[in-house]
Amino acid sequence: MNNDYEIYEEQMEKVAIQLQKARLGEYVDLMLNPGRMITLNFFAGLARGFGAAVGFAILGAVVLYFLQRLVILNLPIIGGIITEVVKLVQLNIR
Repeated sequence: MNNDYEIYEEQMEKVAIQLQKARLGEYVDLMLNPGRMITLNFFAGLARGFGAAVGFAILGAVVLYFLQRLVILNLPIIGGIITEVVKLVQLNIR
């Protein structure tokens, strides 16, 4: 009987440690405070949006840089494709 109690106590300690690792208490506190949850989600969304904008700007700059290098090389096939793209863009701008 005493041995069973020790086994249950060890299992309960393991469960308690797992719950602490999962930070379940912080999650419950967050769910009980909707204002804090909205604020955290708002700032997380801002950070995600800012990161996406910066990443897109960097990616666009790299692509434009390589396109400029291709134009300088004056490769006939790629140059013709780029010329067509530029013409289409100019037609759609007007």
